[in-house]
Amino acid sequence: MTLADEAINWYDTHARDLPWRQPETTPWGVLVSEVMLQQTPVVRVEPAWRSWMTRWPTPAALAADPQSEAVRMWGRLGYPRRAMRLHACAGAIVERHGGRVPDDLDQLLALPGVGTYTARAVATFAYGQRHPVVDTNVRRVVSRVVEGRPDAGPATTAADLTAMAELLPQEPARAARASIAFMELGAIVCTARAPKCVDCPFHAVCAWRLTGEPLPAGPSRKPQRYAGTDRQVRGLLLEVLRHATGPVPRQRLDVVWADEVQRARALAGLVEDGLVERFGADFILAGDTPRGEIQTL
Repeated sequence: MTLADEAINWYDTHARDLPWRQPETTPWGVLVSEVMLQQTPVVRVEPAWRSWMTRWPTPAALAADPQSEAVRMWGRLGYPRRAMRLHACAGAIVERHGGRVPDDLDQLLALPGVGTYTARAVATFAYGQRHPVVDTNVRRVVSRVVEGRPDAGPATTAADLTAMAELLPQEPARAARASIAFMELGAIVCTARAPKCVDCPFHAVCAWRLTGEPLPAGPSRKPQRYAGTDRQVRGLLLEVLRHATGPVPRQRLDVVWADEVQRARALAGLVEDGLVERFGADFILAGDTPRGEIQTL
């Protein structure tokens, strides 16, 4: 039995019941889930994904609304530029593909904000194609089981794609099943710091376990600090603008963070990134249509 067979058998019994994995989920639903899951845990994504798909079940539905509504709906998922990219992507899908998420890998890669991983994930998980889909979890599993190394390093390489491709069955649908199975194993069993080796279907053959190698001395990626960073300040500013019913004066934004220099830098960054626009002396979410009266303190 191959590693792919073992992974699929394990997945068929132990996979998490996630909404974007249901048979009725559209390719658009898969695309939205993949964008939301970038650098964000499943527990935070699931309710956001359900709300998003209820409001915008198709690319055309999202494209018909202004970009500001996508940013507003994104809430506190983090990295709100992803919401902007999804909105731009929806518009491109409507304009270029009649509202249907394309199944061709090159066409997926040509969509705004869709990179190599996301394009392969959609082609594989939405359309059952045979592509190596490699994220941090997959690289860790392959590195340990096949190469005997505790960690694959901080970034995906061409060698990672080749290594995964060699493990996939030839039949496309089964290869797609294997891809999600390897990913799930890395997410809930072969974890970075506390792997559950006794629960792993590769327990008897894992090269890393058999060599007795310890876990790496430190994380392969330096944890990103959030408290006190510009990211935190940007999030606080966006929170005010998302809930505003009209243009927000600078004084209202000034109260969210005491450090004037950092606050001004964060606000300028939001404007530069296209998330926020100036409205006279005030501010609104980019693409918003001002509603009601200008807020006052």
